[in-house]
Amino acid sequence: MTIRLLAIGKTDNNELQQLINQYIKRLGFYIKFSFEIIPDLKNTKNLSEEQQKQKEGELILNLTGKSDTLILLDEKGKQYSSVVFSEYLQKHMNSGIKQLVFVIGGPYGFSEAIYQRANGKLSLSKMTFSHQMVRLFFIEQLYRGFTILKNEPYHHQ
Repeated sequence: MTIRLLAIGKTDNNELQQLINQYIKRLGFYIKFSFEIIPDLKNTKNLSEEQQKQKEGELILNLTGKSDTLILLDEKGKQYSSVVFSEYLQKHMNSGIKQLVFVIGGPYGFSEAIYQRANGKLSLSKMTFSHQMVRLFFIEQLYRGFTILKNEPYHHQ
């Protein structure tokens, strides 16, 4: 199985990007992983929030295949402990799917078309985080999940 993370807009903070890169490198020991940036939309001043979500949704749909399992990182999604999230990953790996795609939306969330296409929603917290920070937190949780599955000493209970 391959895991992909799609996110709208680049990471502006170099220190944050370095941490993200560290966890991406670590993840490579466990699974084929890619982190793909969807460029920010241009000229959004003339677009309503709904139009912006719709255009971002089209870009997301263009990067996903019909057979991909699409999971949205959404504040209304299910919340898991790190151990239960590792079991969630294992369940997907056991199911035989080829590609698991997680998506971090833009500042206004997702379009209705994306919600309809999605196979599930996942929330990292009831708190709100910047889209920049969510990338690091989620990639670290992926790494943590795989260390849990391998019974490695990274995660402490």
